[in-house]
Amino acid sequence: MTPEARLERHQEADCLVLALTGPWTTLTVAAQDRALASLAPNGARRVRIDLTGLEAFDTAGALLVHRTVKQLAAGGLDGDLSGGLAAQRALIDTVRAHDRDCPPPPPRRGALTTLMAHTGRATFFVFDEAVSLTNFLGHTMIVLLRALAQPRRIRLTALINQMELTGLNALPIVGLISFLIGVVLAYQGADQLAKFGAEIFTVNLVGVGVLREMGIMLTAIIVAGRSGSAFTAQIGTMKVNEEIDAMRTIGLDPMEVLVLPRVLALILVLPLLTFYADIMGLLGGAVMANWVLDISFFQFVRQFHVGVPVWSFWVGMIKAPVFAFIIAVVGCYEGFKVSMSAQSVGKRTTAAVVEAIFLVIVLDALFSIIFSILGI
Repeated sequence: MTPEARLERHQEADCLVLALTGPWTTLTVAAQDRALASLAPNGARRVRIDLTGLEAFDTAGALLVHRTVKQLAAGGLDGDLSGGLAAQRALIDTVRAHDRDCPPPPPRRGALTTLMAHTGRATFFVFDEAVSLTNFLGHTMIVLLRALAQPRRIRLTALINQMELTGLNALPIVGLISFLIGVVLAYQGADQLAKFGAEIFTVNLVGVGVLREMGIMLTAIIVAGRSGSAFTAQIGTMKVNEEIDAMRTIGLDPMEVLVLPRVLALILVLPLLTFYADIMGLLGGAVMANWVLDISFFQFVRQFHVGVPVWSFWVGMIKAPVFAFIIAVVGCYEGFKVSMSAQSVGKRTTAAVVEAIFLVIVLDALFSIIFSILGI
């Protein structure tokens, strides 16, 4: 049977004597913990802890003795030790030397304070991200202009491969969504314009809507979700595998090897994808107009030629290279921001899609304001 830690107390004049006997170790001191914590001096002015009867002693026992002396001192009583081996006293001194008061818990903040703190942190985070992205944008511009001045720096194989991945392989999804959007625009427009007997102007609605906004916006959003995320995942995975560090070691510039082909490829293919999306959107509108309004394809083309100005087409095409540049830069930037973990790849990929779509919409709004001022 395991012996127990025992605590014996008796009074000597104005001194309370606490005699510790038996083994005071991790396995036995729990029984005496509460007794020492609720110790009452009973009129004594000082307390002496007698260690003579200790059979075994470890850090748990030393901590309990030190806590008792500290508790008595806080109550205005002098506490001292007597007896015991030198090793036991040294252990108590070690515990005392490493005793640190726990800091008080922080005051509980109210809902308004918490909201303001979160808002402040988010503001600083957005500001830091904006500065870092602007820096990367400038670096990309330098690399791009240097490559245009020295075309031999452009890696044609990588460029053509990226054009295939971002442009040719995106044709099915871009074409399908654009066709369906044309169908929706024609159907909704016809439904509203029929109330005024102006069904023929459905052609104008579809033409202006697809050419100026829907064609380029949908294409940019699809490319941001498809190619922008791919850029981040590819570059991020290379960073996790330390392939980018290996490039720098052998004297290759990751900006020229990884960023430049992707930026140039997207700038070249997004206008072509936009043109394709415009054609498919108009085709979807023509099919729906023929089905719902009995407007033949010949009538659709004639009304389109009369009612839709040519600048509606160029407005969308002017936006395309700008959107492509932003999508590619954001995708590559987030790829380089990946830390050395697989979780970071997913996090940065999501951030790339969200940031690219947000910036595309902001730029589209700015273009709308500029074109409105110019009367286009």
